[in-house]
Amino acid sequence: MDLILAQPRGFCAGVVRAIEIVERTLEVHGSPVYVLHEIVHNRRVVEDLEQRGAIFVEDLNDVPAGSVLIFSAHGVGRKVEDDAAARGLRVLDATCPLVTKVHLQAQRYARDGRELIIVGHAGHVEVSGTLGQVERAHVLCTVEEVDQLEVADPDQLAYVTQTTLSIDDTREVVDALKARFPSIKGPGLDDICYATQNRQNAVKKLSATANVLLVVGARNSSNSNRLREVGAHLGVPSYLIEGAKDIDPAWLPSNGGKVAITAGASTPEVLVDQVIERLRSMGIGSISTIDGVKETTTFRLPAELIDMEIA
Repeated sequence: MDLILAQPRGFCAGVVRAIEIVERTLEVHGSPVYVLHEIVHNRRVVEDLEQRGAIFVEDLNDVPAGSVLIFSAHGVGRKVEDDAAARGLRVLDATCPLVTKVHLQAQRYARDGRELIIVGHAGHVEVSGTLGQVERAHVLCTVEEVDQLEVADPDQLAYVTQTTLSIDDTREVVDALKARFPSIKGPGLDDICYATQNRQNAVKKLSATANVLLVVGARNSSNSNRLREVGAHLGVPSYLIEGAKDIDPAWLPSNGGKVAITAGASTPEVLVDQVIERLRSMGIGSISTIDGVKETTTFRLPAELIDMEIA
């Protein structure tokens, strides 16, 4: 068997920024530092930060008054922001700047009096955060849901999108919205974040020659699940694995062939390395990496963290 690695894969700039915010806050403030929700959707990352003194919570009531609190990369709603301020929490916001951009778009459409549609997965923490930035919105992610949608005024609609969706599926939903509601306002598909687009494009390139695709990522990671779906849609047997132990030898081609590997945007490279080592023990021969986008995007750290370090 030959092994082909995706380029790019793994951490994106928003994930790098979020993890660095937690790490540097721990260095400056010391333990404990509280984090609302998983900082990113990867258990290995969360466990590593827990060992350093981060405490992950799902409810603000679990954070003692006056503590340092970090919002996860997925963003939060206004009520959470207000409640944190009311409890005197010292907040550092690790929301990905691309998610913040969606929040600002949603707020602008709401101020303009438009009924808002969020194209995304109901219940996902990012979608819940965006929903919490406006008073009311519809959440949908399929063409069938577009067909069933009931609105107050078809001429006063707008949409925003979850940043980690499948580009192709989102295009279908947005096209359906525009066909049914010609006056609807919304951003282009570039609100599907650059890292999501790049990783999905790499999977499409891999799928042209791969016999099987392994996506290294957490089961609750939206962008990792979408990578697996992209491969499967292109006819390649595709599996989402959290680590090397999850590989089933029965998945691998028995007489040569090519195994492709990619990783979600919240997956540390060490997990990919462990997958490669296990595949070596199963008979992998050559290892190569496809040509792909070299990502250079970086995001600034919050000013509050810089001030904390200076103080």
